[in-house]
Amino acid sequence: MILSRTYEPEDMAGCLALFDSNTPRFFDVSEREGFVGFLKDQALRWPYQVIERDGRIVGCGGHAVEPDGVSVALCWGMVDNGLHGQGLGRVLTEARIAAARATPGIRCVILNTSQHTQGFYARFGFEAEKVTPDGFAPGIDRWDMVLRLD
Repeated sequence: MILSRTYEPEDMAGCLALFDSNTPRFFDVSEREGFVGFLKDQALRWPYQVIERDGRIVGCGGHAVEPDGVSVALCWGMVDNGLHGQGLGRVLTEARIAAARATPGIRCVILNTSQHTQGFYARFGFEAEKVTPDGFAPGIDRWDMVLRLD
């Protein structure tokens, strides 16, 4: 059974296991500390979800309204590396885009990702705004992408 629910502090270990399963291809080990900080603070204040399958956390991701009031940023979305290609990331991304569309005044969804997942997000209509070679770490380029909702 698959369940999507709000992140709780006791989910940290499960979310870190997801991060670790996606390192070093999708995340650099140097980003882990930032994710820990996010889980301790923003994940408790912003809409951040976990996906459970049979009681195990298999995905997580959230979004936040940006200070400009017209953009929503997707943050720290990931699925267990061994479960890629099973539709969990699609469900997570569709839910976050739907939440952005339901937020009054929001005109676009933004995210930063790598060359490894930019194609996944392009299928939802995201377009590259800027590409920074080695922007996250050596071998992990940063792709700043936007989905215009208007």
